[in-house]
Amino acid sequence: PRRRAVSVAVSPAAGLADERVETRVAGLGPGQEVTLRAVAADERGCLFQSCAHYRADGRGELHLGTDASHGGDYTGVEPMGLFWSLAPAGMERPYQRLLPRSTGAPMKVEMLVHQGHSRHGAMPGPVMAKAEVERWFTAPGVRRIRLKEGAVRGSLFLPPGDGPFPGVIDMYGDEGGLVEFRSSLLATRGFAALSLPYFDFEDLPKVMTEFKLEYFEEAARFLQRHPKVKGPGVGVIGTGKGAELALSMITFLPEVVAAVCISGCSSNTVADLHYGDMTLPGLRFDMNKVSVSDTGVFDTFEALDDPVNPANSPCTIPVEKAEGHFLLVVGEDDRVWKSSLYAELAIGRLRQHGKENFELLSYPGAGHRIDPPSTPFCQVAVDRVLGVPVMGGGEIKAHARAQEHSWGKIQEFLRLHLG
Repeated sequence: PRRRAVSVAVSPAAGLADERVETRVAGLGPGQEVTLRAVAADERGCLFQSCAHYRADGRGELHLGTDASHGGDYTGVEPMGLFWSLAPAGMERPYQRLLPRSTGAPMKVEMLVHQGHSRHGAMPGPVMAKAEVERWFTAPGVRRIRLKEGAVRGSLFLPPGDGPFPGVIDMYGDEGGLVEFRSSLLATRGFAALSLPYFDFEDLPKVMTEFKLEYFEEAARFLQRHPKVKGPGVGVIGTGKGAELALSMITFLPEVVAAVCISGCSSNTVADLHYGDMTLPGLRFDMNKVSVSDTGVFDTFEALDDPVNPANSPCTIPVEKAEGHFLLVVGEDDRVWKSSLYAELAIGRLRQHGKENFELLSYPGAGHRIDPPSTPFCQVAVDRVLGVPVMGGGEIKAHARAQEHSWGKIQEFLRLHLG
């Protein structure tokens, strides 16, 4: 009897970017070896791909939820492995991130089944089947409102329905500009999320020289007073420099009652932070302490001034003054800076003042930038400010696990403290 045609099915074919998909292949020969590939392009047309080696079962079928990869970009049973291992294709510039620049269109990923196990860098075998999957960053009915409200810039994402919804300010790190994909996913999950840029966007300062906390205060008040936002307080989530600003916001601004700090520092860094008459000077990076590998990758792990040094105590954020709650999220293999140590310092300071208003999520093997689930892992990324590849750290599987686990915990934390 003739074998049926090979097919690959991804379900759902169109779904949210933070949800798992099921990938199944049928019509293969018993025990047949195939390579599964995922291919995606970013908005600039840069190509990203991943691959894994599989073997069909006795019925000539494959299910990525139960069958293990035997090689390629990952091994073992990893239903979403082809998504989180997407990396720049061989002909592209290395160290680029696959991140959506706009949230209104889906990221399209093509799934291909190739004959045989193809070696890394070699041409894959003939295509036996293919399917396209759409990864959406926003659900139907989510509204995106571009903001020019006083000094505040950014985008407000509102869930469908009347609300009111818990309000969250979302900030990224020293790459600057407006990064919206986490905010739109938060809105999809029922939060009124304000994606807040703080430099290098529209009429905001071009570079990080100094910041005024009043800007962040104005954003918190705007969100708190919005008719669709539940009171009395709002939350904030930040990564890197954004996490450190989140610490300052919950410390000094009564409007902010919950802060999620991902890979942040317990002291103010780089740019001085002013609030009224108060100034928190910024810890500096000592470029002499940056090491560069043979391949030209910069490691900044030892470069930030030591926050424990008494000379640097004026830079410390006095987190013990905060009335709200902290969720500290760190990757234990963060190579950008010592975020595990900084989380310990913040916790030590809170405990010293008799406070237990914190939770810590500490992930072995995870790197610096812990994003929503299935965001492609990028151990080294070109730094937008320095223009050179910088080590973020982490091991691919452990980092993927941290992203999946923390995303659920972050939402639980925000719901608990924002109602």
